[in-house]
Amino acid sequence: MAETFDIHAGLTGALRDRAKAWPFIAGFAAYWQQPLRPGDGWSPAEVAAAERRLGLRLPAALRETYLRFGRRGDLTSNHDTLLAPEELYVVDGALVYRAENQGAACWGVLLDELDGDDPGTVIRADLADASRERWEPWDSSLTAACVEMVMAEVVLFPDGFSDYLEIEEQESEEVERQFRELPPVGRGTRWFAGEDVLIREVEGLCLYARARTEAALEGLREAVPGDWLEG
Repeated sequence: MAETFDIHAGLTGALRDRAKAWPFIAGFAAYWQQPLRPGDGWSPAEVAAAERRLGLRLPAALRETYLRFGRRGDLTSNHDTLLAPEELYVVDGALVYRAENQGAACWGVLLDELDGDDPGTVIRADLADASRERWEPWDSSLTAACVEMVMAEVVLFPDGFSDYLEIEEQESEEVERQFRELPPVGRGTRWFAGEDVLIREVEGLCLYARARTEAALEGLREAVPGDWLEG
């Protein structure tokens, strides 16, 4: 693992400029998981085959995601799943590229926006009454969606130092006091970072936390007391 990583500055740049998103993800992976290596992405031929099968061209941001780290399940598929190129499909006017882990929703890009390098993304809930299903706006860009995907999947990595806490307003305020809030990325979530700690707050209801060391995780539990799942 890398020894230093300025997540605040890196994330700020990644959300403003697609060209800065890939170095951010590479640095994030090296710090929190393992460095990116040759072979971590799908080959250009595999991506091109998917495009031929579908009869469309992937947006540059999605193509670059597949080519750079699309095979790294620890960055893309610990909880929800980035579809493999051969699994991509089209439904009701959108290209689906990611699936929720229990099939409750999927994420896509509207076909009308595929000609852009970095279009926005949409989400579709899987409802009992399929006639009510609609594509709803999600992230403003594929880049932001892929950055958030990597961060969320790493926090949910099943191995290592991680924990979960259901919270109320008091715990949320304690997180705000004790840790630095990161630039907003993802809907319904807030991100915080401390020394060797990464925190994802979801809908003000719960915290998902990842630490680089056991001591850092224990420090988080002491800073934000509560009924931690693994504590």
